[in-house]
Amino acid sequence: MKHRHSMPFGAEALEGGGVRFRLWAPDARSVELRLEASPQVKAPLSMTAQGDGWYERVLAEAGPGTRYRFRIDADLLVPDPASRHQPEGVHGPSEVIDPEAFEWDDAAWTGRPWNEAVFYELHVGTFTPGGTFRSACHRLDHLAELGVTAVELMPVADFPGRRNWGYDGVLPFAPARAYGRPEDLKHLVQEAHRRGLMVFLDVVYNHFGPEGNYLHTYARSAFFTTRYRTPWGAAVNFDGPGSRTVRDFFIQNALYWLEEFRFDGLRLDAVHAIRDRSRPDFLEELAQAVRNGPGRHRRIHLVLENDDNAARYLQRDPEGRPVHYTAQWNDDIHHACHVLLTGETEGYYADYADEATRHLARCLAEGFAYQGEPSPYRGGRKRGEPSEHLPPEAFVSFLQNHDQVGNRAFGDRLELLAEDRAIRAALAVILLAPAPPLLFMGEEFGCRRPFPFFCDFGPELAASVTRGRRKEFERFPAFRDPGARAGIPDPNAEATFASAVLDWAEAETGGGRSRRDWIRRLLALRRDEIVPLLSLLGGRSGSIVGVSKTALAVRWRGDDGTTLALAANLGPDPAPALAPEATEPRFPDDPDSRPLFTFPEPDPEAPSATVLGAWSVVWWKKPPR
Repeated sequence: MKHRHSMPFGAEALEGGGVRFRLWAPDARSVELRLEASPQVKAPLSMTAQGDGWYERVLAEAGPGTRYRFRIDADLLVPDPASRHQPEGVHGPSEVIDPEAFEWDDAAWTGRPWNEAVFYELHVGTFTPGGTFRSACHRLDHLAELGVTAVELMPVADFPGRRNWGYDGVLPFAPARAYGRPEDLKHLVQEAHRRGLMVFLDVVYNHFGPEGNYLHTYARSAFFTTRYRTPWGAAVNFDGPGSRTVRDFFIQNALYWLEEFRFDGLRLDAVHAIRDRSRPDFLEELAQAVRNGPGRHRRIHLVLENDDNAARYLQRDPEGRPVHYTAQWNDDIHHACHVLLTGETEGYYADYADEATRHLARCLAEGFAYQGEPSPYRGGRKRGEPSEHLPPEAFVSFLQNHDQVGNRAFGDRLELLAEDRAIRAALAVILLAPAPPLLFMGEEFGCRRPFPFFCDFGPELAASVTRGRRKEFERFPAFRDPGARAGIPDPNAEATFASAVLDWAEAETGGGRSRRDWIRRLLALRRDEIVPLLSLLGGRSGSIVGVSKTALAVRWRGDDGTTLALAANLGPDPAPALAPEATEPRFPDDPDSRPLFTFPEPDPEAPSATVLGAWSVVWWKKPPR
């Protein structure tokens, strides 16, 4: 079985032989094609102007494996912005790839229902000592046995240097050569499907990295805009003159990953930085293209990261199906849990400092904690939109992810900030709550290795990035002293990257096995008891029963009357149990209710009906009457 995504950009190997080369260069006076190391064609070949900034040339002498570049205005050599592979790096020539050279054998795979989603986020370069697509395959059995159903890859678009988080990608169609060739990534996806695992890809459409992006030399006037600004500089032009081609570039990219690599879904990074006043906007148009394209034939799921908490992108149709996006990463639930577990209140945690338990309860019952309320961290600006009408499945929950670990000065994980029983209690809440959960690589065995920010830029840019990384922490009391900031790891040092590589020996220690067994137990319980209930939980199915300083009680009622309930104390001291409202069903003393899970194990001598112990969690389930 073969899969190809045909697109108007880049180099397309033709069925009868030869290659069609296309480049959109509205600011160029001329464009030439240069084949690298070709005995047949040595001089640059002129490309024909097609109008509206397009240049094209069909070359019979070229084929799969041909390396090529474009020459702009008889001067600058640039790679193909839609290159499928960069064997010599982002500054080198592109390689023509025949997508149909890879033979797929997963024709029966049509994806998995969203309600079965349990995510495992990983960075290919640090997930294994090998740091490649192929070496990642060796750990897929571990994930399947754990109870994970969806592998989420941090961005793999090619980046400068040998190491990067992926968010500095500059060639969005080319899998990073540091991890392998395109066929190696396809092999990883296929091996995951063989084990029943979905595979998601994190994509970045809000900016390009600071090194290796040549679009500004021949398409600046149309590809970028000065009307908006982003944290990374000039914004991508999604709604001004020339934006039709820009929008198509990224929509084609999404379809390319889904069709040619058979990904089961995409996670769109930081879409709050995508500025677009048109209607439909870019995000809506992209989602529609996916629903009308690969989404017609198999299950495709789209997930957002959106600091604006814009619930409108998560709306459902009358049958409860996503209109645009399936879900959003819920930073609110992480922040509330983090404050409760660590006591930290600096930076964005300040928004959750005073009422962390109430924020957590609201996330569990209604989705977002901030649904239009003023955010002190953002200077009182209102943040978010009402979300209680959305089902719990519209929000992805987590205790750790690459951002929340890696954006810390030293990349320290939760295991270094909170005690084991506190983490276990929070995991029991996150992994059994209706919202789909996400684990960050190594979390399943209590990994203590850091995940700091790392990159590999050229010398001049590297020094600037190191200074900027350390400067961003000077507002925190612990780093106001220049000497303290100098201790923050240099992002460009190879040792910083090496410190992030998972040590799989940790998974085989007593503590590693214990944590892994704990998570496996919770995910098995989720599969058997929670997943069958999720299709019955629509909007407004959750409600807050009670909240105190560290304790909370939340319940969810299904369409058939089945009820799920949680009582938890995420604090170091015992707390009074929150008496349920005088409405049916009554938890925990309703005789028809069934305890699903208790942590720690119940003490028959303890007055459990009136007191919740430190770091304790109890789940109940009650069938319909």
